[in-house]
Amino acid sequence: MVINVNTTKMECIDHKSVINETFSSVRDMSYKFKKAPLLDEEGINFFLDAINDLKFSLQEKTEKIHSLNEEIERITWFNDLDEECLMLINDLISSARELRSSLVRQYVLINPFRTKGIAKEEIKDFKNSIDELKEVCQDLDSVFFFLPENSEFQEITKELSLV
Repeated sequence: MVINVNTTKMECIDHKSVINETFSSVRDMSYKFKKAPLLDEEGINFFLDAINDLKFSLQEKTEKIHSLNEEIERITWFNDLDEECLMLINDLISSARELRSSLVRQYVLINPFRTKGIAKEEIKDFKNSIDELKEVCQDLDSVFFFLPENSEFQEITKELSLV
């Protein structure tokens, strides 16, 4: 077997060149990564600001929904309403249900954040306020449209009014 020394030396020189280039690339990258943080401060701040904006927006919406729920609940205590008032209440119920549907769609869109632990408490409060909106709409509907037709309810109402 004949080994050509010149060919072997040439191959070795080529290999050294590839090794040196690779070493240089690794060294440069290692230096840059050590010197530069994983994420720059501006990127982190932008991310944290976006989370804070989401939390604030959810808190604001939740407060508005809670306030609306209280207003609707207050109406359930009204007595002796005429047909026009009942029609307005019926329209109110329809609008509130439409609002709830929109809010549920928003909740579905942001729910993945909750599952990842982002704004978990704010999203939970938001959902609770949406659930409460459903309940107050049902209460309003029952008080003015279903229960007045119920004879037991009418009797109890008469008894309570005498107290």
